Amino acid sequence: MDAFYASVEQRDNPSLRGKPIAVGGGSNRGVTTTASYEARKFGVRSAMPGYKAKQLCPSIIFVKPRFSAYKEVSNQVRNIFIDYTDLIEPLSLDEAFLDVSNNKKKMPYAMDVAQEIMSRVKEEVGITCSAGVSYCKFLAKVASDYKKPNGMTVIRPSQAEAFLEGLPVEKFFGVGKVTERKMNQMNIYTGADLKKFSKIELAQNFGKAGTFYYNIVRGWDDRPVNNNRVRKSIGIESTFRNNISSKQEIESTINELAEKFYLRLQKNNNYGRTITLKLKSSEFRVITRSRSMSHYIKDKNEILSIALQLFEENEKAVDKIRLIGLTASNLENENNDEGNAQLSIEW
Repeated sequence: MDAFYASVEQRDNPSLRGKPIAVGGGSNRGVTTTASYEARKFGVRSAMPGYKAKQLCPSIIFVKPRFSAYKEVSNQVRNIFIDYTDLIEPLSLDEAFLDVSNNKKKMPYAMDVAQEIMSRVKEEVGITCSAGVSYCKFLAKVASDYKKPNGMTVIRPSQAEAFLEGLPVEKFFGVGKVTERKMNQMNIYTGADLKKFSKIELAQNFGKAGTFYYNIVRGWDDRPVNNNRVRKSIGIESTFRNNISSKQEIESTINELAEKFYLRLQKNNNYGRTITLKLKSSEFRVITRSRSMSHYIKDKNEILSIALQLFEENEKAVDKIRLIGLTASNLENENNDEGNAQLSIEW
């Protein structure tokens, strides 16, 4: 989907159409989840602090997220997909892989399937989406971002090598800011640069991901579309308007967060054997610490006790804290459809 949350808000509120909007918090501690294309022209991006978005675009309008509405729209789009194939692998509410090799409508060309789906989403749901069409998941994913919004990019096998060699490394799916900086330090700026390195060299510098980079820059990706994708964690995190630093304040906050976290686990009827505490400092340094048990942790007091112990063992690692998160993994039911989402709360 194109600017999914923002597009739904503009669809449902005509007064927002054509205006720069961001879904998320506009306070100093708030974070944008999605920006409309009108806001993106000013440089506003997802995960950008609210104050920064305001600096770039003073006229920006912040809208509180409505996750129930987004899920409803996501289900509408999914129902359109099902008319063409049952091989659907969701990546999030607004994105999915579809294997249309043997589609239900017996359409011979995948690009025709994509075009028909795009047209139906626009007509029936009232928002736009973009599509990438290729012979493997990696190229389809990269192609889907290539002509946004409301665009389609087709990469045929004969085009893959030249396309990948000319692609900037920051456009490679799976290459984040940290990896991009490391690659740039190695004089890797494009796929052609990446291709010069051997599999061993890439593995030495990037671990298991190095082998993945070696393969995908050559267009080698045999991963199937998995319509039984496993959900592996349930989490909750809070960003604070003001940094917190006193032990008493942090422990009190963990107590409140653990209460909300437990309610979330109850709602999903899904519990984990591992509890992870996440702390982010005022300098955006992140530490995560985990504790695993031989049983599923279903007692609220045990969850709180583990979270507090993890903090006490690591309280000197972070001075001023801007974010605290709790996650359950090694879940009792790892296919739970709700468990993949990370619930964020602004304090």
